[in-house]
Amino acid sequence: MTRRRLVLTLAIALVGLQAGAAPRAKAPKNVILLIGDGMGFAQTTLGRIALGTNDATLRLDSMSHGGMVKTYPLDTPDKRVVITDSAAAATALATGHKTKNGMIAMLPDGAKLKTVLEAAQDKGKRVGLVTTVTISHATPAGFGAHVPSRGQETDIAAQYLDRKIDVLLGGGEAMFVPQSVAGSKRKDDRDLLAEARRLGYTVARTKDEMDRVHSGKILGLFAMEAMKTEPPEPSLAEMTAKALDLLGSNKNGFFLMSEGGQIDWGSHANNGPMTVKQMLDFDAAIGVALDFARKRGDTLVVLTADHETGGLALVGATAGTTAPYSMAWGSKGHSATVVPLLADGPGAELFSGVLNNTDIPKRIAKLMGLNLN
Repeated sequence: MTRRRLVLTLAIALVGLQAGAAPRAKAPKNVILLIGDGMGFAQTTLGRIALGTNDATLRLDSMSHGGMVKTYPLDTPDKRVVITDSAAAATALATGHKTKNGMIAMLPDGAKLKTVLEAAQDKGKRVGLVTTVTISHATPAGFGAHVPSRGQETDIAAQYLDRKIDVLLGGGEAMFVPQSVAGSKRKDDRDLLAEARRLGYTVARTKDEMDRVHSGKILGLFAMEAMKTEPPEPSLAEMTAKALDLLGSNKNGFFLMSEGGQIDWGSHANNGPMTVKQMLDFDAAIGVALDFARKRGDTLVVLTADHETGGLALVGATAGTTAPYSMAWGSKGHSATVVPLLADGPGAELFSGVLNNTDIPKRIAKLMGLNLN
């Protein structure tokens, strides 16, 4: 190359950079979306403090790109709404559309919204949902069902089977068993466990039963309602590892959403020890996802929250105590603050800066070549 051509080439490249041109993000084969329900920046800080030193790090701290997410739901005609619930937030994170609080993957006019999980499945990818609350709870439901009210958990459970979601792990057996079974929440005689088996699912109720599944579809329900998150139940990290084991062999790739569902519950109760436990349990699951992704090199991990809960602040200790800090809770409800956003793996650079929650599924879909329309 002549000196003149070299100078011209460099000049063109420089103009492109100055114009904001960016290299095309590498397309991931797989995406793991991790959602800490109720997890704000203070909840992550509380987790670090609980590890015992000022220099302590969580597994999430090793992720390569980050920013923050705005969480507000759809405004209503009569008033401005700034605080989301988990249903509207899950809908935004799953579909790229805002909706009213309480609604699951639907708009107020009744229109159903296609989710990133459904779009991935339509492209031949395997898909899964994991949580520590009922599998039919608002966050997982936002990815795999369409109902006007998050309270329709028995309908949500049935829709999962209609969709043939490959991996379903969490609590909530009460939504699947007929009304004649003690503790059932159903108002009919449908036995969704029997229906699942006919569809080819292995039904697991214990960690040992889950561990024995190495292929095919799985419906793992480890509590009648929300999990206790204590042995002998499988941990969130163990459920996430099993989901990745089952989904990871698919030649077309997969989409997995794994939720730390009870960070929210600890924060609603203004219960510091519970919030710490659930935060650290979630971080262990984050570690499982990162280890899987980094070993393979073809998997994007995205971490965020649906909203912050409790208005938590970590402040100076109360006078007369020896504690290094105090927890100051602003409420027992959700707050309107921005929440963390972290990403690692191919395409992670698209998940930085200040984003709206609706941006996340749109960017995942773009990277994976999915159609969300």
